[in-house]
Amino acid sequence: MVNAADFASKANDNPPKEWRETELRSPRFSGLETWPTGDVLSTLLSGQYHSLQAVSAALPTLELAVSAAAARLKTGSGRLVYMGAGTSGRLAVLDGIELGPTFGWPGDRIAYLFAGGEAGLKHAEERAEDRGDLGRAEMEGTKVGPNDVVLGLAASGTTPYTREGVRLARERGALTIAFANNPESPLLSDAEIGVLLRTGPEVLAGSTRLAAGTSQKVALNLFSTALMVRLNKVYQGRMVDMEASNEKLVARAEGMVMDLTGCGSDAARQALEACNYHTKTAILIVDGHSPAEAAALLDRLEGDLGAARAGRSANS
Repeated sequence: MVNAADFASKANDNPPKEWRETELRSPRFSGLETWPTGDVLSTLLSGQYHSLQAVSAALPTLELAVSAAAARLKTGSGRLVYMGAGTSGRLAVLDGIELGPTFGWPGDRIAYLFAGGEAGLKHAEERAEDRGDLGRAEMEGTKVGPNDVVLGLAASGTTPYTREGVRLARERGALTIAFANNPESPLLSDAEIGVLLRTGPEVLAGSTRLAAGTSQKVALNLFSTALMVRLNKVYQGRMVDMEASNEKLVARAEGMVMDLTGCGSDAARQALEACNYHTKTAILIVDGHSPAEAAALLDRLEGDLGAARAGRSANS
């Protein structure tokens, strides 16, 4: 059985300088196909554990990225732009697409640039990632500007499509944040903030959908969730800006209003119905505001429900 610590060692004693860590073959995994299935699985799992260590090492840089992104996006007009190819690009889309239902992030304030377009999400379009000109043109098409935050992801850190898009965005004044898994990757220096997720050699040499992919998914989870916390989308550990778009989420919204105000189910439902099931507004309605007052208060306080309720308590 291989332990997570084994992944920290470099593969091959003297690899060519142009080789990237994620492409290296580790002799520890030679003969993997001859191992018992249980050992294969435990080794793959150890690789996943190791990917979390890589994210842990990147926490200071992630903190910097969240703070910088929150400052840009508090203007109310800036967008999150996700860019990538292959596994990295698919993970980027997966992260961004959840921000609407989870945090009520507006659809017109998010964009996705994926090498190969929508078709490439389902069917690999490997050659598209080699076209830096395409990445640049597609970023230009978003009319990216100083209020925007661009996230560029590439395990290798060398993907031309992503590099050129990030470089153009930086030229246009956007905040650019890059995620890559190899040290000294050019993508990390292309961006204003470079997040290194150093996962090293994969169990399957070059298969960056494994440890590298997991590290990117976890890093994106942390980044986007912490960002939404800083943008007042979370209150008392709850998703108070979520879209109540189905029965399960309607029930969740009612539960949040009841839990946070101490009201009964009928009062919670009435408050939610009065504001098109916007949880924050409903909480303030139960607190004693009219729907219009509650909406105006949240607008004035940039959606900060804690500040809105504290002001209510201070004035009562």
